[in-house]
Amino acid sequence: MEFMLFNSVWTLLVLAYIGLVPMYVSRYYHRQAGLALKWITTIFWFAGSIALAAFWGAPRCYGNNYCNTVEAACAFGFFLWLLFSFITFVDTVDYLRGAKAQPAAAV
Repeated sequence: MEFMLFNSVWTLLVLAYIGLVPMYVSRYYHRQAGLALKWITTIFWFAGSIALAAFWGAPRCYGNNYCNTVEAACAFGFFLWLLFSFITFVDTVDYLRGAKAQPAAAV
């Protein structure tokens, strides 16, 4: 459970880097670093979701609400892994094709 909390905080930091840094301080954004962070985040979500599912196993809730919370955390973990897998795949294909990053619009 603690690793899933770490994944959430880590993901917020990664999203801040890949989402906000190119818009406001683009000279500090490196495309390869952003791609590496996406790969690491994808691996973290997969590992955390698998670990939570393996630790919890087939639940026997017996009316316990905590059981539903863990099941939801596991489902959302796999959903976020799938989402980051798609984003990472698209960005990796774009990077390998040699597409240049679009400069951020000046505000």
